[in-house]
Amino acid sequence: MTDGRLAVSVDVEDWYHVPAVTGSSFSEFENVHEFFAYWDEEYDYLTEPTHRTLEILDELGVRATFFVVADVVDNYPGLVETIADHGHEIGCHGLHHECVINPDTKEPRFTPEEYREILRTAKAKLEDASGQEVVGFRAPGAYIGGWVIDVLDDVGFEYDSSVARNSLYNKTDQDLDAVGTTPYTPKENALDPGGDRDIIELPWPYWDTPFGKIPAGGGPLIRLFGRRIVQRGIEQSLARGDSVFYFHPIDIARADFPNVGNMTRRPAYWLFKGERTEKRVRTLLSSMGDNVLTDCQTICK
Repeated sequence: MTDGRLAVSVDVEDWYHVPAVTGSSFSEFENVHEFFAYWDEEYDYLTEPTHRTLEILDELGVRATFFVVADVVDNYPGLVETIADHGHEIGCHGLHHECVINPDTKEPRFTPEEYREILRTAKAKLEDASGQEVVGFRAPGAYIGGWVIDVLDDVGFEYDSSVARNSLYNKTDQDLDAVGTTPYTPKENALDPGGDRDIIELPWPYWDTPFGKIPAGGGPLIRLFGRRIVQRGIEQSLARGDSVFYFHPIDIARADFPNVGNMTRRPAYWLFKGERTEKRVRTLLSSMGDNVLTDCQTICK
């Protein structure tokens, strides 16, 4: 038995949204606009696995949170509407999936004023398409700083789910020693717990071992490391309270992605996507007990 609930979340982005292709300090193209100015071949590797993701969740009877890159509204007509029609929560995953902070230096890539306008545009676009109020956010690439939480609060978001404390990497602009795996209120201009405001942080799970804290949120980890490590971390985190799991529709995509950006720099990155990862996701979600699986908004209310 577990003590917590597990929020199921899906990050809706395509292969060219990943930081090695667009939107980061080390990307092949500076941004999505530059990518589309160059790319004249098929780009949609997202629609088919998103429909398959919806089928999986329907079969399991799970309402999830779909954190959607807002330009999906324009480039994949009807997809956000379909997700919403299936009864899922729509969250925001940025406007063009551009990293908010520099992955190398952790310095801001936007001013707070610039990012406030980006978020307002993204939020409005997703709300118009889905017919929902969009109150949840996940930072593109999970790169986030405390100042971003302040901007989210200003724009009207009620929660964020981006912070991943672990011993392998830190995608934030501060140390995370005070952060656990259960929801909390961040301090102003920081990611530390102990704030006195309404916005909530839903951090990612980890597996606490004698060798360190192993990240267990899902995503690339379930592709590259397998289900058991992720599931052990989730189960351990659920013993502490509510937690979250995520994956991408492109994690279960069966078509080979174009050989651009991360495919040339990290050839093994997508090696285990497709049916193998789909089976891992199905097995993990099916193994959770009754009344454990829910969406992020339900946990963060």
